Amino acid sequence: MQTGAEPRRSLGLATTTSMVIGNMVGSGVFLLPASLAMYGIYSLWGWLFSAAGALVLAWVFSSLSRRSPLAGGPYAYPREAFGDFAGFLIAWMYWISIAAAVAAIAVAFASYLTALVPVLGTHPLAGAGAAVGTCWLLTGVNIWGVRAAGRVQLITVILKLSPLLALGVFGIFYFNPHMLAAGHGGGTPLSALNSCAALTMWAFVGLECATVPADRVKDPEKTIPRATLLGTAIAAAFYILCTMAVMGVTPAASLAHSDAPFALAAQRLWGAWAGDLIALAAVISCFGALNGWILMSGQFPRAVAADDLFPRVFARELTRGTPALGLVFSTLVGTALILMNYSHGMVDMFNVIILIATFFTLVPYMLCSMAEMLLSRGAKRHTQNVVLASVAFLFALWAAAGTGKDSLYWGTLVMLAGLPVYVWQKRDQAVRAAGP
Repeated sequence: MQTGAEPRRSLGLATTTSMVIGNMVGSGVFLLPASLAMYGIYSLWGWLFSAAGALVLAWVFSSLSRRSPLAGGPYAYPREAFGDFAGFLIAWMYWISIAAAVAAIAVAFASYLTALVPVLGTHPLAGAGAAVGTCWLLTGVNIWGVRAAGRVQLITVILKLSPLLALGVFGIFYFNPHMLAAGHGGGTPLSALNSCAALTMWAFVGLECATVPADRVKDPEKTIPRATLLGTAIAAAFYILCTMAVMGVTPAASLAHSDAPFALAAQRLWGAWAGDLIALAAVISCFGALNGWILMSGQFPRAVAADDLFPRVFARELTRGTPALGLVFSTLVGTALILMNYSHGMVDMFNVIILIATFFTLVPYMLCSMAEMLLSRGAKRHTQNVVLASVAFLFALWAAAGTGKDSLYWGTLVMLAGLPVYVWQKRDQAVRAAGP
C-alpha cells in the first residue's frame, strides 16, 4: 500500500475531458427520449433549461478548481467554506448518488443490450444479471489501476460518439415537428417543464467529475477548469442535437414503450442494420460511462477518508494506487439497488433511480454554489461570481423540486442516516487525539 507518497499525476487534458464527457454522455441521453416522450415540445425546453443551468454549474466548478484544485471537488469546497459537518453531509449524499448512478447506468447498459440479446428483455432477472456482471467486470478494471481505467474511458468516448453523432446530424433532415406535439403528462405547462428539467438534469450529472481525482491530474489549476467547461459544452450540444433528432422521427407512443429509443429511430430511418449499429454504440457508451462512475466511486471516498471524515480504511490503496475497498463497497450498493428493482420494466426502473440520484447530486451542487460566493471574496470579479453562483443555486433548487416528493423524502432520510457515521468519526478522532 502507498503511505503518504505523492500520487502519480497520470490524467491529462484529453483523458480528463473524456472523463467529463464519458460520465455524462452515457445512460442519460440514450433512455431519456423514452422518459420524455409524454411531454412533447416541453422536453425541448427542458433540455435548454438544463443545458443553460449545467453550463453555469460547470462555471462554478471551474472557478472553484482554478482557485484551489482540491481532491474530492463537490465535497471539498463546501468543507473548505463551511467546515467539517457541511463537508461530511455533502460527501455522504454525493457518494450515495455515485452508487445510484452506477446502478442506473448499468440498467441502461442492459436495456440497450436487449436490442442485441433479446432474452435479456423478456427475463428481468437475466437483464439484472447482465447489469450486475458488467459492474463487477469494470470494478476489476479500476482495481487494476487508474491509468487503465482512463484508457478505457478515452477509447469508449471515441467509439460511441461517431455513430450517434451521425444519427443526430442525418436525423435532423427527417425531423417532423408534429412528433413533438404530444401532451404534457396531465399537468400544467410549468410542472411539465419542471419535470423535464429534472429528468434531463440527470444527463448532466458528472460535469464536476474532473474535480474529484484532482491529485491525479496533470497541471490541475488549468486542466480541470478547461476539461469541465469543454466537456459540459460538448455534451450539451450533443444531447440536444441527438435527442431532438430521435424524438422528431419517432412517434411518442412508440418511444414511450421502447427499451432502446435511439436504436428504434435508426431502424425507422435506415433499417434493422442501423438499429443494431446504434444499439451497439449505446452499449459501448453506457459501458464507458459505467467505467467512469466506478472510477469515481473509489476515488471519491478515498479523498474524503484522506481528510478523516470517512473511515480511514477507504483511503488505503493497493500497490497500483487504487482504493479497492471503496470500489468494492460502492459496487455492492449499486448491485443492491439493481436487485431491489429488477422486477420493474427497464425504463421505469431507470426513471426511479435517476430521480433519486439527481436529487442526491443537486444538493452538493447547491452547497458548492454557496461555497463559491464565500470563497470568491477578494477576487477581481467578486460581484460577477456571486451573481453566477446565485443563478446556479436557484437552478439546482428548482431542478431538485422537479425530482418529486418521493426523491425529496428518501433523500432527506438517507442524509439523516449518515449522521451516526459522522458522530463515530468525530469520536474516533477524539480517541486518537487523546492518545493511549
